Amino acid sequence: MENMFRLMASEAYLSDRRCIWVNGPVIVGAGPSGLATAACLRDQGVPFVVVERSDCIASLWQKRTYDRLKLHLPKKFCQLPKMPFPDHYPEYPTKRQFIDYLESYANKFEIKPEFNKSVVSARFDETSGLWRVKTTTTAGEEMEYICRWLVVATGENAERVVPEINGLKTEFDGEVAHACEYKSGEKYRGKRVLVVGCGNSGMEVSLDLANHNAIASMVVRSSVHVLPREIMGKSTFGISVMLMKWLPLWLVDKLLLILSWLVLGSLSKYGLKRPSIGPMELKSKTGKTPVLDIGALEKIKSGDVEIVPAIKRFSRCHVELVDGQKLHIDAVVLATGYRSNVPSWLQESEFFSKNGFPKSPFPNAWKGKSGLYAAGFTRKGLAGASADAVNIAQDIGNVWREETKRQKTRRNVGHRRCISVA
Repeated sequence: MENMFRLMASEAYLSDRRCIWVNGPVIVGAGPSGLATAACLRDQGVPFVVVERSDCIASLWQKRTYDRLKLHLPKKFCQLPKMPFPDHYPEYPTKRQFIDYLESYANKFEIKPEFNKSVVSARFDETSGLWRVKTTTTAGEEMEYICRWLVVATGENAERVVPEINGLKTEFDGEVAHACEYKSGEKYRGKRVLVVGCGNSGMEVSLDLANHNAIASMVVRSSVHVLPREIMGKSTFGISVMLMKWLPLWLVDKLLLILSWLVLGSLSKYGLKRPSIGPMELKSKTGKTPVLDIGALEKIKSGDVEIVPAIKRFSRCHVELVDGQKLHIDAVVLATGYRSNVPSWLQESEFFSKNGFPKSPFPNAWKGKSGLYAAGFTRKGLAGASADAVNIAQDIGNVWREETKRQKTRRNVGHRRCISVA
């Protein structure tokens, strides 16, 4: 079978472009999801190729995160399969520690991605039963990978989301940056900065700005769940995971909100209103993660970070809000999130929806048809990505071992027949 695939690849595809036959899956993306899948495949004895558009692993962490970032969840919920975090790491590893962990992970499992290769298209060829994955480099060099299995591991946060806001691009004279470009509040010291967005990134950027003596205002357009990162010394996320093993989701949410109220108090008087449904239910239905507070609320309560309503329009050095307020500002940080980029290159519509996420809900979002897989699209963080990686590797590994066994059997039978004829 392997020789047949090689023959098909050489005859049907090796035409006017460089083509490579991959004797195993192609994994698109060298972030945590792609690395976890590769490590699990290595453990199954299945060869693979990882293609990555950047020049390093985990480019989101290495190039598009702010300096003060730490994991918001305890390390036991964030480690990848088959390799725990080092014992000396703190409960909430820093950005640098997490990157070091990922680099050690890649080295341990001998994962060597092919960097600077952006996938421009991937489609399943019905005639051959193979995937055709076309890539290009910044220099314009094209390559086509021919494979039986395709693992989409580009993740939920592949591209920044930049909303269209009246006057922001055409009239505002100050600096505008997305949160992925923000590194530290040091450069904003003494400046009036508007943070657009109140998720975990918006809260943490606002906290960092306040710590560097910037005058920070944060736009809160809608309701948001804010929970303490820890309750009585225990991880709030860990508590929720434990409770969900025994209690219905609605009751877990009720208990979390009561505990959060006891720790944080009422937040509505500060301009933070809670959604009508609980934090875990909201996460399950929409993927919207509750904010885990690491100090921003203290700045909001003290007035060091001001909560403001939605934006109406920008002018040269002001922003007008929907309630009629006008604020003088020097800079804007867009903590407006990220999105999947899968629809821009994957030519498939049965498994993935238009928003770049699998149509099937968890726990069935990891496997499509015709050898298509997805890792890291469960909206359940690194734990979800790890579960996907294990499932994908086991599924491919089962087929790989069975077909390898058949090939060995055929070779052995052919050898015995030759001896008997002689």
